[in-house]
Amino acid sequence: MVSTTAPVSESLEGLGLGKKIGVLTSGGDAQGMNAAVRAVVRAGIKAGAEVYAIFEGYQGMVDGGEGIQPFTSASVGRILNKGGTVIGTFRSKDFREREGRARALKNLMDHGIDRLVVIGGDGSLSGLDAFRAEWSDLLAELVVRGDVTQEVADAHPALMFAGLVGSIDNDLVGTDMTIGADTALHRIQDAIDALTSTAASHQRSFVVEVMGRHCGYLALTSAITGGCDYVLIPENPPEAGWEDHMCAELRRGRRAGRRDSIVIVAEGAQDREGNPISADYVREVIENKLGEDTRVTILGHVQRGGAPSAYDRWASSWLGYEAVREVLTAEPGTPGPVIGFRGNRVSRVPLMEAVRLTREVPTLIKTGQYEEAMKLRGGSFMDQIKVLRELVEPARVDVEGPSKRIAIVHGGGLAPGMNAAARAAVRLGISRGHTMLGVQDGFVGLREGSIREFAWEDVEGWTNEGGANLGLRRNVPSIEHLYPISRSLEANGIDALMVVGGWNAYQSAHLMYRERERYPAFQIPIVCVPASIDNNLPGSELAIGADTALNVIVDAVDKITMSGSAAHRCFVVETMGRYCGYLALMGGLASGAERVYLHEEGITLAALQQDVEWLRTSFARGRKSFLAVRNENANALYTTDFIARLVEEEGHGTYDVRQSILGHIQQGGSPSPFDRLLATRLVSQALDLLGEQLSEGTNESFYVGLVEAKVKNSPMTHLLDELDVNFRRPKKQWWLALRPVLAAVADE
Repeated sequence: MVSTTAPVSESLEGLGLGKKIGVLTSGGDAQGMNAAVRAVVRAGIKAGAEVYAIFEGYQGMVDGGEGIQPFTSASVGRILNKGGTVIGTFRSKDFREREGRARALKNLMDHGIDRLVVIGGDGSLSGLDAFRAEWSDLLAELVVRGDVTQEVADAHPALMFAGLVGSIDNDLVGTDMTIGADTALHRIQDAIDALTSTAASHQRSFVVEVMGRHCGYLALTSAITGGCDYVLIPENPPEAGWEDHMCAELRRGRRAGRRDSIVIVAEGAQDREGNPISADYVREVIENKLGEDTRVTILGHVQRGGAPSAYDRWASSWLGYEAVREVLTAEPGTPGPVIGFRGNRVSRVPLMEAVRLTREVPTLIKTGQYEEAMKLRGGSFMDQIKVLRELVEPARVDVEGPSKRIAIVHGGGLAPGMNAAARAAVRLGISRGHTMLGVQDGFVGLREGSIREFAWEDVEGWTNEGGANLGLRRNVPSIEHLYPISRSLEANGIDALMVVGGWNAYQSAHLMYRERERYPAFQIPIVCVPASIDNNLPGSELAIGADTALNVIVDAVDKITMSGSAAHRCFVVETMGRYCGYLALMGGLASGAERVYLHEEGITLAALQQDVEWLRTSFARGRKSFLAVRNENANALYTTDFIARLVEEEGHGTYDVRQSILGHIQQGGSPSPFDRLLATRLVSQALDLLGEQLSEGTNESFYVGLVEAKVKNSPMTHLLDELDVNFRRPKKQWWLALRPVLAAVADE
């Protein structure tokens, strides 16, 4: 069903000459819609097309007049960080009628528009396909009425369209993530983190209702990322007697040391008889059976509100860019696709097939085909259900008798999400029958024997904590340290090692693997789990911590640029990343930068001179602000300070310049929902690998990662083959393909 595109590699220049595109948002609003609208407008203009905004969804097409307006690049300035949709949305009853669609077509023809990008839910997109199918017949009727000339009809014989899914529920089958879902999860996670602290203060239980009439994505993922005790979702209704089972799990959590209990309920949750399960009913059950003070929090439309997350900015921008490419290159008469994501790749899904399967899920639920319903949600959904079940209904919370001893060690720089990884490793490991050990202070602690056994309750509350409670060091063991490390492994009876960290952690693990012939204690399975805000590790397109760092960058840049909203000002912002430009490029794309300077591309004096000339001209024409983002090691001589001073000097007072080096705030704060999920998924896979090696009596070593939405493992022998060792980054970096997207959506 899914056709996945290759990464972006060419620009749109010249594709749109003589063509006109309309863009509208329809159905429920979702954070990130503005980013998509902005990308469609600017990418369309860069391609040479005229772009029109259609206000209030399909109603704007039906009404015409001020409902359809030409947009310029400036029309979508400063909307990237806004929630909702600046062009409005509406559930149009008129467009559902044939006469309403005829009026809509007449208004489009008045402007010469025969290409549409529609951002909305499955209802909005199915209406779009019906409009395409009727186009020629409606056009013929309009010619007969005299509303459209035959010449105009001949010039626009078909509708070319692309659909983008805006839905916080993340409910469209065939795409991994819809516009708005990540931000909604941020809103839920913030609420759960806040509720956890007040609930713990009073030893209280909370029942939290989240959106999701037919899709349990938000409930399921927030239960994992929030460290919650129980979840109720539409796709997997609980068995009869679930009330007793839920209360038993809540009691077990309290015995394990929890001072709070959190139960997540999707708004569409029901039992296997089809009876709705409300948050109030769950509260009554807990109060009656456990005698606990229990409160209900219904998050409601707060999940739709607020500024979009970093992901919903850069991903929506990419989707808008690809939508423009689609409508400008489509053959007349061919059905348009839904454009979404599979992993970190844009995918094109046949629209009506995606809508059909999406609408099939409620039918499957109603008829009791729960496994089939969950399968349609995708492999990661099934994996998350399995992992959550282990976390809230573990096979065991105490290990009795002989068991394999797995040690967890951190290394490299700090990455938000390390605590979430350690918590998941301890609890999943114990549930799978292992004894879990924590190494304090990285490989230095491993050398010095700073190792202790961890119980289930020892990692309580770690999910939302920043930092690394196990401690870490950047040190890579030297040759003289290998012997004491081997003795420490033997003395503590360590059977396997899970290494969670960055570049230096991977180096350390590879050194131990390479030296196992000389040190028999190293002949144990070792698995590396990527955790680095730099996102520069092999075998994984995303590392734990990178998403959190991006959100910190976007939040900081929003505030920085707002400080110059009343002035003519240039900002030069420096991000971390060493020689990897991931944070700079993606942060620049998500925060609306006009220029991004990367080590991968380099900086030349000629390019800087060209930028300065463009900037001077641009401010003379009325520009009020400019943002450049520079990767910290983009160039040893053309530093952030140098670029800022150069831009200021050459501006001759036309504007002022401020520079900001974001520094270590990028490593701080509570991990984002994505980083908590990623940590849990990768650690689960790492434990699977270690468990297989231990049960088979083998000692192969691996590094795991997320590649195109799937958790994969690579043999340790391949580690150096994938790396550019000089610059500490993978030889292949998928995100570099987004450079044309950045160029297309930047305000020129």
